[in-house]
Amino acid sequence: MDTSLNKKIVYLAVPSIVSNITVPLLGLCDVVVMGHVGGARHIGAIAVGSMIFNVMYWLFGFLRMGTSGLTAQAFGARQLQVAATMLRRGLLVALAVGLLIVVLQWPLRRLMFFLMQLTPEVSPLCASYYNICIWGAPAMLGLYVLMGWLIGMQNTRVPMLLAIGQNVVNISMSLFLVIGFDMEIRGVALGTMVAQWSTFLVGIALILRFYGRMLRRHPSPWRELCQGLARFFSLNLDIFLRTVCLVAVNLYFTSAGARQGAEILAANTLLLQFFMFFSYVMDGFAFAGEALAGRYQGARNQAMLQRTIRYIFGWGVVVATLFTLAYYLGGTTVLSLLTTDAAVVLTATGFLWWAVAVPFAGVAAFVWDGIFIGILQTRGMLLSCLVAALCFFLIYWLLSPVMQNHALWLAFIAYLLARGAVCTLYQMKSSPFTA
Repeated sequence: MDTSLNKKIVYLAVPSIVSNITVPLLGLCDVVVMGHVGGARHIGAIAVGSMIFNVMYWLFGFLRMGTSGLTAQAFGARQLQVAATMLRRGLLVALAVGLLIVVLQWPLRRLMFFLMQLTPEVSPLCASYYNICIWGAPAMLGLYVLMGWLIGMQNTRVPMLLAIGQNVVNISMSLFLVIGFDMEIRGVALGTMVAQWSTFLVGIALILRFYGRMLRRHPSPWRELCQGLARFFSLNLDIFLRTVCLVAVNLYFTSAGARQGAEILAANTLLLQFFMFFSYVMDGFAFAGEALAGRYQGARNQAMLQRTIRYIFGWGVVVATLFTLAYYLGGTTVLSLLTTDAAVVLTATGFLWWAVAVPFAGVAAFVWDGIFIGILQTRGMLLSCLVAALCFFLIYWLLSPVMQNHALWLAFIAYLLARGAVCTLYQMKSSPFTA
């Protein structure tokens, strides 16, 4: 066993896991603040506003993933000029898209509010939140590029520090503005926006601190920045379309549960937290896979690439086993911690065994996502999500009249399995150095 490779995987994975765990805290702290100083309308407005921005930013997740894979390969090939250009090109695209979102904020707001079907009580509050948070779009998309670039450079500690810092600033600023200046939901929104911009600027400062000499030594002329845009967008179009598939499945899962009544919706929401807990940890190992697979792909080191894939899968099996045991033995206890509503807990318990099946159903999908981003097999990622999404909708539509909510969970498990299976078949038929 290659202990040095295991150490590299853990070194990269653990800070990413910590970073991932802090992500839901950004929305949670806003809800907690409003829950103590506002009413149900305020909490609802924060929940809807956070969902709008989560979906919007999720669609642009290719800025992180595309930057990570290309940078990791440049790092592995010791092409520091290319790595420096990737950072500048990614930031150029992120800031341009972010500014476009700011410019188009009014039609985007009308579209989002129409899709969400907001009530008159929540709509004005949600509008106040949206109108402030939208100005953080360039910073958030810029942060995606910084995070992806640092992961590609085999550095996950700085992203961890940035994620923790963003939470600290967000919580402190929101409390200061809401309690100190009685700004209510506007204070929460402003605190979130300040946290985004301050974290982005600190990220730029840290990159200049640790990589400034390399960046100065390898300038990127305007012509060079523009030359690689075609490939950048070609790779990222696959990731974007793949994300659309993921968003479609997740949104439909929620809406299908909602159509079965409030109790089923609440139970499904709780059980999805089991999937989220697992994903926070597995994504850390997927990020390690991105960095190392891309590095060895760039170095043309097939032996280390194949060994990395095996070791990441090994860690994935360990994580899946631990989560499966934890959910099997303590699932009901976790549900009781998530809510005090006995009826919802009882309903969720009837579907708990589907959540127990999630870790092993999803482990291959998470691992292959990281590997494919690193070796730039974005077409394989897109294909797997298209096939998996079709499986999800087909199974649910065929079986829902008979199995109701069980059909929804069966479709979700099949969706996770299909993603991993298609990726496995795709990789078996592809050369490890085919980008």
